[in-house]
Amino acid sequence: MPYPTAALVTDRRPSPVREALQHRLEHLARTHRVPGAQLVVDFGTHVLSLHTGTADAGTGAPFTAETAVPIGSVTKVCTAVAVMLLADDGDLSPDDEVATFLPELRALPEVTVRHLLSHTAGLPTGPDSDTAAGTTAAHYLSAVCTAEDALFAPGTAFSYSNAGYVAAGRLVEAVTGMSWQEAVGTLLLDPLGIEPCFLGDTYSDRPAAAGHALNTASGRLRAAHQNLAPLEAPAGAVQASALDLAALGKALVGRSAVLPPAAAAQMRRREAAADPGVLASGWGLGPALFRQDGRWWCGHDGNAQGTSCHLRAEPESGVVIAFTGNAKGATAMWQDLAADLTRITGMRVPAAPARVRHDRPVPLPEAAGTYRNGATEYRIKLDGDGVPTLSVDGDCPIPLACYPDLACDLIDPDTGRREPGGRFHRDPATGVIDRVQISGRTARRTATP
Repeated sequence: MPYPTAALVTDRRPSPVREALQHRLEHLARTHRVPGAQLVVDFGTHVLSLHTGTADAGTGAPFTAETAVPIGSVTKVCTAVAVMLLADDGDLSPDDEVATFLPELRALPEVTVRHLLSHTAGLPTGPDSDTAAGTTAAHYLSAVCTAEDALFAPGTAFSYSNAGYVAAGRLVEAVTGMSWQEAVGTLLLDPLGIEPCFLGDTYSDRPAAAGHALNTASGRLRAAHQNLAPLEAPAGAVQASALDLAALGKALVGRSAVLPPAAAAQMRRREAAADPGVLASGWGLGPALFRQDGRWWCGHDGNAQGTSCHLRAEPESGVVIAFTGNAKGATAMWQDLAADLTRITGMRVPAAPARVRHDRPVPLPEAAGTYRNGATEYRIKLDGDGVPTLSVDGDCPIPLACYPDLACDLIDPDTGRREPGGRFHRDPATGVIDRVQISGRTARRTATP
């Protein structure tokens, strides 16, 4: 019998906190042009579940507490939990070499399960979904997981990688003999009381939300097409409600019988080499880790096409917070909502871990050059005023504000606003800048100007 989810113990009684959060949820959805959103706050003693708006702006279908939303990369936590449940059963160890199970990784024999889950394997991000749709998972991994394209020695640095979670999903399949969807449903979702729902699943009749994009010409929101390739499912195919995410968060902080407390604690333990830069304060075996007021929260952020979903859980208090929104503007909505949670409940929730720098930028001409992450090219050039600019795969260059500690912010060319970008890294042996990390993804230098 499935374990009960937070949905079965939701406190629906009127209260000042509930009313204040509902008001802010509705106001912020209008402000950020988000058709529908869900918010769940599990205080450990009671649960508030709130929702607003429509699941699909085209059809007007209501956004309810049970509506499933494409949660994007929060899916990776589900895949990681499945792997750790197999480890708890003795079917594998986090320190096993992945090539033992997957011949596709034989070119990188030192990569372990731990490296995959913590994004410290040195694997490139992987090709875009449209490219990935034309191949199989085995061919995809054989092409991506090569010594030639390795970004760094396994276990020495961090680079966020969808390819690593394609491999983790293949690992689950190899050990269980089931498809990834079947295994995640059997090992995790069903026991949590979550009705499995995946992108591209034609068998589920669960109500699901569409993602939305803003048509700049008409000013109208339109449904976005989800183009995740089937082989990328372990990195981003789960659809879930905020109540479902809260149930997952309870498991991560040891409040669920589904994930043994020792396994949950192992997943939350910070990996020494996992420095994710602007994404989070650290990384464990699946979850991102966020430092706030001396406490470590765990969770993950996820974006599908036109959705933005966020999970935060704090193990000392047992507090879990989950948010889903079905438009691109939901990311900014979440950040505003986190500030409201602090004001209304007194809980300081880590929303955006990185902050824009306010100190004066410095010239960094030695950073100019070409960097690569798999097939993706990052080109750093100096403009006429000597300001470094970043161009990814030939896109329009974005000015960078660089700092003495090699951190950098991205500067919006139109508004001049800065947002956290990442940092450059020096080779410890030579002192030469040899890598750049932008939004958690590392690119290795391949050429100087």
